[in-house]
Amino acid sequence: MVTPSKQRHTDYEKPACPVEATLELIGGKWKGIILYYLLEGRLRFSELQRAVGCVTQRMLVKALRELESSGLVNRIVHAEVPPRVEYELTDVGKTLEPILRSLKQWGEGYALQQIEEREPDN
Repeated sequence: MVTPSKQRHTDYEKPACPVEATLELIGGKWKGIILYYLLEGRLRFSELQRAVGCVTQRMLVKALRELESSGLVNRIVHAEVPPRVEYELTDVGKTLEPILRSLKQWGEGYALQQIEEREPDN
């Protein structure tokens, strides 16, 4: 049984609350990256772990469970030996595509530039 993560707030009445509610569902170090890789289609756990990179198995499982609990990711278990588990975006998860692509574009135009500017001259 998946235990839902503890919500920070029980009330979203302020003007920016839709942003806060969204970030509560997709925020964190790994969730956005996981969602981005799943835009390309269904991936096995090991494929997703390789794509994401330096995430530990424990953290990847935790993030995937939270995304599944939020209704953004489907977990598909194939009755095989050994068991094969795949993940894919739900229809609701797929609606995040323009947001994730915009975040990537913004990162290419701003975040990478900021990192380069911080690096000392060689």
